[in-house]
Amino acid sequence: MATPYEQLGGDARVRALVDRFYDLMDLEPAYADLRRVRAPSLEHAREKLYLFLSGWLGGPPLYVEKHGHPRLRARHLPFPIGLAERDQWLACMSQALDEVHCPAELKPRLMEAFFQTADWMRNREG
Repeated sequence: MATPYEQLGGDARVRALVDRFYDLMDLEPAYADLRRVRAPSLEHAREKLYLFLSGWLGGPPLYVEKHGHPRLRARHLPFPIGLAERDQWLACMSQALDEVHCPAELKPRLMEAFFQTADWMRNREG
């Protein structure tokens, strides 16, 4: 059975997904709350998400090779993440998945996993 990484289309498609995700975050007013919690430049975050998703989706473990264990929750504690940020992150990722033509059978599985992770990252009420 193919990994989600392979189903999505491999390295180039993961990079395209991450680029579209951060482009949307930067440009779409619907994601303004989410954008406000990020640094002025998204380049660092863009690269780290690409490295992370590569391994998380079943491809090369680029993040772990370069940075070690992701420690996602600890690395996100400096950012205020509530329901609005979680929901905007998920909406932005959903839109990015659609725009890079994620296979229809894969998207619900990814969005469920993204929801579980995004909800776990919340560190404030509301």
